[in-house]
Amino acid sequence: MTRTTIRPFGERALLVEVDDPRGLAAALGGAPVAGVAASVVGRASVLVELEASAAVDAVISWLEERAASAPPPAAAGRTRAIPVVYGGTHGPDLEAVATTLGCAPSEVIDRHRSTDPEVLFVGFAPGFPYLGPLPHSLTVPRLATPRTRTPAGSVAIADGMGGIYPAELPGGWPVIGATPVTLFDPRRDPPAYLVPGDRVRWRRIRPEDWASHAGTADDW
Repeated sequence: MTRTTIRPFGERALLVEVDDPRGLAAALGGAPVAGVAASVVGRASVLVELEASAAVDAVISWLEERAASAPPPAAAGRTRAIPVVYGGTHGPDLEAVATTLGCAPSEVIDRHRSTDPEVLFVGFAPGFPYLGPLPHSLTVPRLATPRTRTPAGSVAIADGMGGIYPAELPGGWPVIGATPVTLFDPRRDPPAYLVPGDRVRWRRIRPEDWASHAGTADDW
């Protein structure tokens, strides 16, 4: 049975909790609905932003009908190769993560590189991709004390998910590496390099190769 819950969210939005948020977002993109200004995909929901003139009841009826029917398949995402320097100053929590998992740091790196996670949604900060789900063999808790500054490009894992910090931000996820690739640029369309549905393929690089991979990827 399809699970759908629709409730008001702020003054001019609806939060739709649904089993297939990407499918519903694809339906909104493929058949624009009068009164809907934009939609934002979450892990288990879609935030539907409304125009001031929206007929809310009509929008809700459309959302209920679409969520109850078979949604169109979401477009296949791209595969994005993300270069990563693991450990050292780039991955200050790698050894602690290895201790928590009961393995060597090299094994953590091998497990991480073998995941090819999907971008489930983007949130927390512009361009921050939530990646997953990660296997139990990479599941560790958040830091007991969050950092006030996590460097841009930090590759982190926590609670069965992964992420990459697009800018210097506060953060509580253990950092096992870092990428020199730019993840967010408001001058580009889309402004985020990684979007829901993309898959990430980790590519290990040496610290001395950082500069040669820095900046905007050619396939944005």
